[in-house]
Amino acid sequence: MFVDEAVIHVKAGDGGHGCVSFRREKYIPKGGPDGGDGGDGGSIVFAADTSKDTLLDFSGKHHWRAANGQPGMGKKMAGLSGEDLVIRVPPGTLIFDAEHQLLLADLDSTDKRIVVARGGKGGLGNWRFRSPTNQAPRYAEPGGEGQERKLKLELKLIADIGLVGMPNAGKSTLLRAISAARPKVADYPFTTLEPQLGIVELPGFRRMVMADIPGLIEGAQHGAGLGHAFLRHIERTKIIVHLLDMYPMDESEPVENYRTIRRELEAFSPTLAKKREVIAANKMDLAVDDEALDKLMSALPDQEIFPISGATHQGLDGLLETLWRMLQEERANEPSASHPNPEPLGAHPERTNPSPHPTR
Repeated sequence: MFVDEAVIHVKAGDGGHGCVSFRREKYIPKGGPDGGDGGDGGSIVFAADTSKDTLLDFSGKHHWRAANGQPGMGKKMAGLSGEDLVIRVPPGTLIFDAEHQLLLADLDSTDKRIVVARGGKGGLGNWRFRSPTNQAPRYAEPGGEGQERKLKLELKLIADIGLVGMPNAGKSTLLRAISAARPKVADYPFTTLEPQLGIVELPGFRRMVMADIPGLIEGAQHGAGLGHAFLRHIERTKIIVHLLDMYPMDESEPVENYRTIRRELEAFSPTLAKKREVIAANKMDLAVDDEALDKLMSALPDQEIFPISGATHQGLDGLLETLWRMLQEERANEPSASHPNPEPLGAHPERTNPSPHPTR
């Protein structure tokens, strides 16, 4: 089951209370305070994990809580800090603060992690408050409360190339032909009900990741068909392959189908519509002449069109080599981004000297 959205509630652990204790040992009549500090609460950490490919883990579990810190003890013994709760999600997960509609993080690479809710600090024990004028403090700090948040998780698959087109244009057949992916193929519309990823391997140990999304129809922006629900999964792609059925069963015009899909892409996201595009004229194994292809080329003179057949593998080598070249050009034009080292898990600001008027 493919799940790409979830709303959850997270609660970091509370800090343990400081201890009020006094040293009492034989032959030591004035032992003095020896209450230890409470442990820090665990934080909530999200980490990208390549072993995950869906948000299914969150469909039946909506509350996530880290461990509390343990209270301090006598003999100046500090309480045990609560363990951080590391929540692993697929690369490409967006994390939003649901109440404020604020993007907290985009885990678009496997080395990324973020602390979304910090655990409470442990309270100071009474040993910390001793002084020449207050030699027997009978108070300690309570532990701090851990942060809690309502989060919205949204998954955008990470792929180099995205396939778009009408239902039954042959996207799933093409993905099966060029990768090890096995999406469902049938002779009726909307056989693909969820996004599919495939790894395309080329000679020379070259790889590309291709994403196939369910077919679009006119009016998808208003909910027709499966609507725009899955278009966000190709927003990260660098190149779009627009697959056209050159001999559709409804006898519609391929060029009109192309323009319909372009309108839907522009309605969803102008940025997505501006991505580099390649047109693949599919099902050319059914052609008896070049009339349909010539008509398409004359209607779209400025577009690069590749006649192919996903069923017979006709023209696929040339298409894939062109996509690889374009992909390298796009990667070369990307601004280099350096990611700072992730914050140490469970890190807390350094304690400052206790206030002369601590909470009793």
